[in-house]
Amino acid sequence: MILTGLLCGALLGFVMQRGRFCLTGGFRDMYLTKDNRMFYALLIAISIQSVGVYALIQMDLIKFSAGAFPWVSTIIGSFVFGIGIILAGGCATGTWYRAGEGLIGSWIALFGYMAMAAMMKTGALVPVNNSLKDYTAPHNSIADTFGISVWPFIALLVIITLWVVIRTLRKPKVAIPSMKAKRKGLNHLLFEKRWHPFFTAVLVGLVALLAWPLSEATGRNSGLGITTPSANILQYLVTGDDDKFINWGVFLVLGIFLGSFIAAKGSREFRFRAPDAKTAVSSFIGGILMGFGASWAGGCSIGNGLVMTAMMTWQGWVSLVFMILGTWTASYFVFVRPRTKAKRQASAATAAATA
Repeated sequence: MILTGLLCGALLGFVMQRGRFCLTGGFRDMYLTKDNRMFYALLIAISIQSVGVYALIQMDLIKFSAGAFPWVSTIIGSFVFGIGIILAGGCATGTWYRAGEGLIGSWIALFGYMAMAAMMKTGALVPVNNSLKDYTAPHNSIADTFGISVWPFIALLVIITLWVVIRTLRKPKVAIPSMKAKRKGLNHLLFEKRWHPFFTAVLVGLVALLAWPLSEATGRNSGLGITTPSANILQYLVTGDDDKFINWGVFLVLGIFLGSFIAAKGSREFRFRAPDAKTAVSSFIGGILMGFGASWAGGCSIGNGLVMTAMMTWQGWVSLVFMILGTWTASYFVFVRPRTKAKRQASAATAAATA
């Protein structure tokens, strides 16, 4: 049963690679180009998972407990994580699937992410990881906070999602060049045709939903998760303790890498690409910040931003907000400020030349 994690991860990796489902780019573009399509796609995936998971809970097929809300660590950790994913060039899942494409910078970021997460969760930085966890609110579940059923909140999310999606689809379409089709039929649909972000989001939401019963069957009562399984891989390689560190989640993240590799090879997008020294250093620092922030926040862009939001928890939605704020802050210093400075210098040089 544990191998179902590999299957689930492979499906997720394949879908995310082919659909270019990148939350880092999506959050960044909300700020830089005012393009919200990837954020709306995330809402689609959240909505599908939320409806499906709570239906399974009502049928008593899976169990979920939201617990308390560690609000301080969630806020700070999510903001740090948001900064990290801009420097790394991808979020936790994005780093895994881009590593499967042969991007060496993502391998570097992945190592920093795994190493820091391992130190925070089971290593020398456990005291740091636990230092803010005592600052909690009693209710993590939004429904429990208001003392009502969770379904009105799910209905509200679905209505908002449908509204923004329909509004976006009604806008004039921009022509996007597609790859030249050399194959027809299923191969063309899987490996050549450009996938729409909203179609990709539907598939991501279905895979996220599938993860719950598959994971539950192995005794792991959770959905998709990236940070802890990534840390577990490194801990297993160091200690060799498979009973403690190898579980469904580990096979999930390995499956993401495998699925992305298959998709990249099939679409002729796989190739090894080495970064320059500056990018390599940025990727490593970003990976470290990702591991640090995700550990403090109790989840990454998938664990909090996709799963805990679907479960209608304060942790998920507060984390998503501060994750986005972190990406916007980093985007200002990485993209906006250098461009502004360069324009000023160019203007000054032009003025001096014409004086």
